[in-house]
Amino acid sequence: MIWNPSGPSNKQETNTTAQYGFFDLLKKPVELYVFVDPLCPECWSLEPYLKKLSIEYGRFFTIRTILSGQLATLNKDKFDKPKKLKDIWEKTASRTGMSCDGDLWIENPISFPWIASLAIKAAELQGKKAGRKFLRKLQEYVFLDKKDISKESVLTKCAEEAKLDIEEFKNDLYSTSARKALQCDLKLTKEMDVEYIPTMVYFNESEEEEGLKLSGLYPYEIYVRVLKQMLQKDPTPAQKPSLEDFLSHYDFVGTNEIAVVYDWSNEKAEKEMKKLQIKQMVEKVPVKYGCFWKYVQ
Repeated sequence: MIWNPSGPSNKQETNTTAQYGFFDLLKKPVELYVFVDPLCPECWSLEPYLKKLSIEYGRFFTIRTILSGQLATLNKDKFDKPKKLKDIWEKTASRTGMSCDGDLWIENPISFPWIASLAIKAAELQGKKAGRKFLRKLQEYVFLDKKDISKESVLTKCAEEAKLDIEEFKNDLYSTSARKALQCDLKLTKEMDVEYIPTMVYFNESEEEEGLKLSGLYPYEIYVRVLKQMLQKDPTPAQKPSLEDFLSHYDFVGTNEIAVVYDWSNEKAEKEMKKLQIKQMVEKVPVKYGCFWKYVQ
């Protein structure tokens, strides 16, 4: 089922305000399937929204990352057109504020895109959290640093930075378990008619109800509205952490991510980060579009 963004008015939502009880939250009533590809710039652009959604409403849902294989399989011809891919990346960066350096496709093109997806499934064998951290590092390497994330040396470095067990990761990289896990994701993508990435599908506990599918990038408010529709409640967003706690938790974030999470302009986010830079709590990392910040305390 495709969700129609026009939902109940704010007044209607306010009238149905109610909070979930303690035991409801123990089992987290909503499961969120996020279909991505590590080489998709729009999936990278979804990161600020996922952070904000997790901070404000993470007590209501769990995230399951599904690798769609869209770029690795469906668009093989595009890998023969580096100029076209470069343009797509640059336009996405300009539009979304999440830096993507399209020069990668000219200077250091990805040799075997499917290996990056296989590596993510290998990382996930060490836990869902480990897989998520590894995916994030891969995205940083490819979109910001122009690294060929199909090279084993690059994947190993990512695994080190994500604090994985390196020997275990190397053993799992080409294992049957990782291959089967990837095949399972590709099968799910097909079964759920996911034809565009990123796609988010919301499921609640009712087995009779279909999931609600959002294909592509939407404003943050839409993701929240769909979540509330699935909960059939209008919960209050959780209080945001202090900026220092946010940086300490995520370690390396873009100005755009900070701006989205804290409802600031990019200028305000930059100004707040400069204050922390003066205190030597963060290091500024310039990238092709804007900058990222590394927490150093």
